[in-house]
Amino acid sequence: MSDEAKASTSVRFGDLSVDIDRRVDGCVVVRPRGRLPAFPARLGDRLHHWAETTPDAVLFAERNGEAGWRKVSYGDALVAVRHLASALLNLKLSRERPLLIFSGNSINHALLGLAANYIGVPHCPVSPPYSLVSRDHAKLKYAVELLTPGLVYAEDGTLFGKAITASVPQTTPVALTCGAVPGRETLGFAALLATPLSPDLDAAVSRVGPDTIAKFLLTSGSTGLPKVVINTQKMLCANQVMIRETMRFLQDQPPVLVDWLPWNHTFGGNHNVGLALFNGGALYIDDGRPTPTGLAATLRNLNEISPTVYFNVPKGFEMLVPALRQDAALRKSLFSRLGAIFFAGASLPAHVWKALQDISEAETGRRVPILTGLGATETAPFSMSVTPETSRSGHVGQPVPGNEIKLVPNGGKWEVRVKGDNVTPGYWRQPEVSAAAFDDEGYYKFGDALRPVDDKDWSKGFDFDGRIAEDFKLASGTWVNTGPLRAQIIAACAPLLRDVVLAGLDRDHLAALLLLDEDACRAAFPDLAMSHDLADLSRNAALRRHVRAGLQRHAQAWSSSSTLVPLAIIIDTPLQIDLGEITDKGSVNQRAVLQHRAPLVEALYATTRPQAVISIDDLGE
Repeated sequence: MSDEAKASTSVRFGDLSVDIDRRVDGCVVVRPRGRLPAFPARLGDRLHHWAETTPDAVLFAERNGEAGWRKVSYGDALVAVRHLASALLNLKLSRERPLLIFSGNSINHALLGLAANYIGVPHCPVSPPYSLVSRDHAKLKYAVELLTPGLVYAEDGTLFGKAITASVPQTTPVALTCGAVPGRETLGFAALLATPLSPDLDAAVSRVGPDTIAKFLLTSGSTGLPKVVINTQKMLCANQVMIRETMRFLQDQPPVLVDWLPWNHTFGGNHNVGLALFNGGALYIDDGRPTPTGLAATLRNLNEISPTVYFNVPKGFEMLVPALRQDAALRKSLFSRLGAIFFAGASLPAHVWKALQDISEAETGRRVPILTGLGATETAPFSMSVTPETSRSGHVGQPVPGNEIKLVPNGGKWEVRVKGDNVTPGYWRQPEVSAAAFDDEGYYKFGDALRPVDDKDWSKGFDFDGRIAEDFKLASGTWVNTGPLRAQIIAACAPLLRDVVLAGLDRDHLAALLLLDEDACRAAFPDLAMSHDLADLSRNAALRRHVRAGLQRHAQAWSSSSTLVPLAIIIDTPLQIDLGEITDKGSVNQRAVLQHRAPLVEALYATTRPQAVISIDDLGE
């Protein structure tokens, strides 16, 4: 039986056929043949629609301790949103004085965000690590100064008090659900919710249009300080129709999501929250995480709630596979009505992909489609997508209806740029950065490269070909394609590596700084206790032999100067968010790591190599 036949035939997907326009300047424009249907002018219209048609249906649910699930229906959500929006009007919030939310996912967070959206006030969910992990709160202070909030909300004042004190001016109102901030008067969420309806409420709603700013999202900047991406009502609404046209099974029944993905990122906050709201679905807020301590909560939630589509990052799926193999009840619950699996953020390892296919086929008699694509915070985020027939690791498919992409020759690669109603108008209060993000035809520059699956037939779609800015030349002038090379090394050393930082700019050969996946390392080598820190792991002889063997296998398959990695060293201290080495969502900044770990790079190229360096020529320890 073919893979296509094994995939579900009852789950509907859209047509992603395209037209190819090859220009005389060497650029290639790829346009979907499908037209984007009309979309609402504002997201709040969908809340009104479902509150009127299915008022008792669940919109949001979250764990309420051991009491089960706290649920909020569409009807109740609309009532709450109107009262909260009245409170925001009373506080004189505006695009110049937006709402900042410091806390993670919660029903109160969602209702406040929808209330701001409802009256055309931007809200900005700020990454909790900026408050809880950072030591100097520099990124948090920068965001507060740039955005000039009219209200800051945190779920728990005791938890976020230090960050609030460090970054929020005393003149800025702060609202809390619980706890307190020492030395500061605060508003209570309950009091905001009890605000009488403002006589100006409906007039404020009527002024909201397609170009009204709906949200600010912070994204990594090259300087280490975040950029503030403008998200308009048009972007969010158009993007949801793009998703519906691509994953047409969303039109057949209201979706049910069990989702932990953070709302300060476009994947969780725009794509998934919007998907539930736009389609009359329910979002069960997963209080778990893809970590050894957080996985149990996710498994508990998936055992109780069966999603119709399941979103996660590759690490989450990797951790889920062993549990699915061992737990028949979990398999039954997860797959009982699952239309598709969707991942983003990184490539899904081949062994995880196959495991998910095999488990779904054994449980249901079919292979549940595994989907991904290409997007960015600046594209709201859905821009390119695979189909069940073309989906595989590294493939990003074709542009979805409503988008068109331009491929520009750049250093031997095809740099991808995009245009559509889902694309940001720019960055808030950063005109120079905004101007640099677009070309002279108005295409947003992703900074990524794509590679056609078939050079002779570009209608077959595209594979991801790395970040343009991360590629570099060896001293010989040979280009190093870092994206695919990092993925190859991670696969060769699986499952021990989380990421790879490549060195070699203007050097004679490549070398690598290796970032361990600590959970995978402890699982692979049971003698490594949880108490062993990163330095202990990096010195473990068995682990180092495994890494060396992986590098040797890679060298046998990839022996050219642009792919051969003869030397490596394991990073033995955690990457620092304050130094910009790692983002709050776990993405590694190659340039920042090389800059701040310069002694490690020099050790790799030293005439006399330190013992920490792993060489593929060594026989072993």
